[in-house]
Amino acid sequence: MVEQVGSGAQTRLIGGRYQVIQELGRGGMGIVWRAWDQVIGREVAIKELHLPDGVPPAERQVYEERVLREARTAGRLNDPAVVTVHDVLAEAGATYIVMELVQAVTLNQHVAQHGPLRPEQAADLARQVVSALESAHAAGIVHRDVKPSNIMVADGRVKLADFGIAQTLDDPRLTTSGAIIGSPSFMAPERLQGADASPASDLWSLGATLFFAVEGWMPFERQTTAATLNAVLNEPPQLSRQHGVVGSLITGLLINDPRARFTGAQVRALLDSVPVSGAPETTRPGTRIASMPQPKGRLRPWLIASGITALVLFVVGLLVGRFALVGNSDPIAMEPTLTFGTGGDVEVISLDDEKCGTGRIAAGVQLTEGVSCSDPHDFELVTKSAPFSSSDDELSYPGAEALARYGEGYCSIYFDSDKILTPGKQNALRFVALIPSEQTWKDLANSSSSSSGPSSADQTVYCAVYSANGDKLHDSVTR
Repeated sequence: MVEQVGSGAQTRLIGGRYQVIQELGRGGMGIVWRAWDQVIGREVAIKELHLPDGVPPAERQVYEERVLREARTAGRLNDPAVVTVHDVLAEAGATYIVMELVQAVTLNQHVAQHGPLRPEQAADLARQVVSALESAHAAGIVHRDVKPSNIMVADGRVKLADFGIAQTLDDPRLTTSGAIIGSPSFMAPERLQGADASPASDLWSLGATLFFAVEGWMPFERQTTAATLNAVLNEPPQLSRQHGVVGSLITGLLINDPRARFTGAQVRALLDSVPVSGAPETTRPGTRIASMPQPKGRLRPWLIASGITALVLFVVGLLVGRFALVGNSDPIAMEPTLTFGTGGDVEVISLDDEKCGTGRIAAGVQLTEGVSCSDPHDFELVTKSAPFSSSDDELSYPGAEALARYGEGYCSIYFDSDKILTPGKQNALRFVALIPSEQTWKDLANSSSSSSGPSSADQTVYCAVYSANGDKLHDSVTR
């Protein structure tokens, strides 16, 4: 409504109490106003929500009902990293969400101004955002639109905005318009495939956001919406360099299958290995977020102790091991893990162009490598994974148990995937994880100071597949 004030000028009042001061911004979902709450005596932010053009009246009604219901629920959240919802109201055909006014820059703006975050800054940001998400998930709220523009940073602290508000059009009754509301490049793959939003999809979006935070570019953003959707579904992004625990966290959050993705508890366990440091600060004058605790402590060097290395592998192994239990593979398909290299069960793995070989993969058996996969062969190395790059040459050996847990989970995921083409593979094939021996792991660190390090040096985990009945394979089993 519009009321006369004493000077004769007109001022806009929303809900009879919120005096609009200025526009703060606008987008496809509406306008954000800066306003003064005349009852409480404080500044607030008011989001005036608008549906895109072409949404039928019936869908508008469902939308308004859901916005009001979810915003009221979000108003009950109590977490320092959540932008507080003060009030929700409908007036003159419009819906308004009255929120805490946060004077800060978005993560988008911060990265544009200051460049990508340091790993310790990204870890602190992740810690605060996960706390906010877990509070919401415990209350039955799914954010649906975790992305850099919904994360606000100032003075080393973080706020996550738009709980239950930005993405309210995934109700089964809101399907006729065919519009995509939100940011496709930050939507989890399962949501693009028609699944409901869930805590797991929020965590995938957090993974994409953290990728942007440390790399400085949107991992799935393409020139067209169709290309963006294809990238989310089929093009896993590659980090340009190691980012310590945050790199492992991003990898675990961007797993396509939500059953195998990091959970909130696993994220916290991983982040607990990193001492609290400063989250991203901004030099923008006057920015502040009140009533949020100041983080203390400094970051120690990343992953230079065997205990932390083992923790990373243990958490990842716990995650992928859980997937192996709920996947489709028969547990008998996985054989006991073997070590390779100096002092290991089998000799060094050093395949170059060819990934197949002859010989039964078992302790003490001599393997012949470099056989063409189109010729008869006994085994195929179907994939490999290096949990840490060779640049981390000070990494201590994490222990056989931690490596085995990682390797078994990783190989289980790959074997269960559609990368293995053999029909009836659960009965026809067997797979085994090959992990480096302790000496082979240490040799890689020792070789970093010499241009002619030992050829057995390796910190890679390999996954091998062979016939269950001992017959020769005559072609590659992979896509």
